[in-house]
Amino acid sequence: MTAPRHVAIIMDGNGRWAAARGLPRLEGHRRGVEALRRTVRNATDLGIEFLTVYSFSSENWRRPVEEVTDLMGLLKLFIRHDLADLHRSHVRVRVIGSRERLSADIRGLIEEAETLTRDNAGLTLVVAFNYGSRAEIVEAARRLAADIASATIAPQDVDDAVFSNCLDTAGIPDPDLVIRTSGEQRLSNFLLWQAAYAELVFTPVLWPDFDKAALEAAIAEYHSRERRFGGLSSPAGALSS
Repeated sequence: MTAPRHVAIIMDGNGRWAAARGLPRLEGHRRGVEALRRTVRNATDLGIEFLTVYSFSSENWRRPVEEVTDLMGLLKLFIRHDLADLHRSHVRVRVIGSRERLSADIRGLIEEAETLTRDNAGLTLVVAFNYGSRAEIVEAARRLAADIASATIAPQDVDDAVFSNCLDTAGIPDPDLVIRTSGEQRLSNFLLWQAAYAELVFTPVLWPDFDKAALEAAIAEYHSRERRFGGLSSPAGALSS
């Protein structure tokens, strides 16, 4: 079974996983980091070229200060403890999202991870951190408006490709498959432009329990879909909308 080129995952359910076991939310997030490590290895084994994970949304700042602090700490630990292993495995790390509210030490670690792994030719791990798709799209529109105002580009020259190159994900192919764990069925401001034609798979598995079998099941579901990108696959399809 051939893996899709680009898989994106909304990693959801850490808190519910912990609550079901009478554990603090932080333990759920820690187990979520372990699930991320497994998924990176499994994605590599399955031949996935791009793996994008939604690790911290721009709306997550609304959570209790203690939880936000814990999440920031886990990001730092992940980069410090896992970067060498990722690099040895030829993983290229790319982080998308705003860095304005991030502390200087976190920004430095992100830059270090991206710089160290920039030339790696294995799996590209895209971490969406302090990311929100609406803000990303608005910022892209601002950049284009400024370019048009300065006559750098003509309005009629703006097309899908030009707009895509103004997004955080410039140079990254659109996701073929978007997986959301925990049973929730929404995108939650994740890759709204990029996921326009992605197949969406919603699994009840909570993120800390997400394993290779769950990933393979999502890929199998992906392969069961007929991807038409708005077109028709056969004359019979003309009767469907």
